Amino acid sequence: MVFPHFLFLSYLLFVPATIAFSAVQKENAFFRIGVAAMTSSVSESSASLHVLIAGSGVMATTTAYYLAKEHGISSTLIDPSGEIAPAASGKAGGFLARDWNDYSPIGPLATRSFDLHQTLADTLGAESIQYRRLTCAAISATAQDSKKPAGKKLEGIEWAQASSIVGVRSLGGEDTIAQVHPKKLCRALFEETRKLAPKSKLIKGTVISSVYNDNSTGKKQKELIGARLGDDSMVKGDALVFACGPWTANIMSGVKYHSVVVPTSTVLSQCVFFSGCGDPEVYVRPDSTAYCTGFPDDPVRVTEEPGKEQVRSESVRRIKAAVKEASNFGDQESLLEQACYLPSTPDGLPIMGEVEGSPKCFVVAGHSCWGILMGPASGESMAHLVATGESPHLNLDAFSPSRFKNINLVPNFR
Repeated sequence: MVFPHFLFLSYLLFVPATIAFSAVQKENAFFRIGVAAMTSSVSESSASLHVLIAGSGVMATTTAYYLAKEHGISSTLIDPSGEIAPAASGKAGGFLARDWNDYSPIGPLATRSFDLHQTLADTLGAESIQYRRLTCAAISATAQDSKKPAGKKLEGIEWAQASSIVGVRSLGGEDTIAQVHPKKLCRALFEETRKLAPKSKLIKGTVISSVYNDNSTGKKQKELIGARLGDDSMVKGDALVFACGPWTANIMSGVKYHSVVVPTSTVLSQCVFFSGCGDPEVYVRPDSTAYCTGFPDDPVRVTEEPGKEQVRSESVRRIKAAVKEASNFGDQESLLEQACYLPSTPDGLPIMGEVEGSPKCFVVAGHSCWGILMGPASGESMAHLVATGESPHLNLDAFSPSRFKNINLVPNFR
């Protein structure tokens, strides 16, 4: 079972820590994946010289980065917006938790990726991508002053109103909690990719299909030669990776989240998940702002275009009202109001690997609320898989696209 943020919060607030850990450990022991180096097979062929990537978010930019860094391979990112991270990867909160997914199928992926975020911060510059370690707390809140807790329960709580707090639980310290600015990360990754592999580029377009040769060369296996775009043009390449979030495949859905960025009076260093007051989530940032979100929509087949998601004023008002009720920072004018879709699959696990029957055509998507967290390890794994046919650091079997029948990797926007 993979816990969404809000379910994880409720679980920790009202179940004793030892019981919660034991229950999760027991329930998910069957799914635990060892972190020992393992490989995943892929169709046999020589390393690709140029890779096409449909999408420009965190999965696309990390894949491009590790292709360049580890294998010297250039790539072309193809996105309908012509921009880096126009959708969820540019509008997410950037919250990173090292151990929240332990004892689940994505546990090893999350753990490795958390550590890679630190490596990327050291390489790209922590300040340039707003990466830092911080703390996180789950707070049970109410507007009723009569339930105000004893003073000692407020120790370590930076900014929630004392009169609203009825319970507090730490969700992690600086050893397991961090944050990054997603859009700044994606842009920095792409800039570094172009330095490492100068032929890498970003173009505007919509990939609608892979293109293979006519097999007239007599080769035993059909050979991918490029990608067909929506204007019927073709871009040449030796491999194709679909990394389009909820638009990646016909099996995908998206959960729409709204978010509001508001100023804070000082730089804060504690993210908070509230239970009560509407259950808002607040991720404070090192530039004296706070990213506030909550009230997700039900999953849908996404028809809005990436980067053009409608922002509903009522959803924004609900978030601001909830944050105001639970904290001191709800009255400020919004610095940014936005919406995006978190990509999900029918079984809640990412899809990562080569598409069965389509050699050198790959997919990496469906990471839900943990997309930014798991971006680096996902991109690293896909780069190795594309270039060498192996995933040396992680076993990707649980994420294979082959678990879904009749998967169609054609984005849903045209």
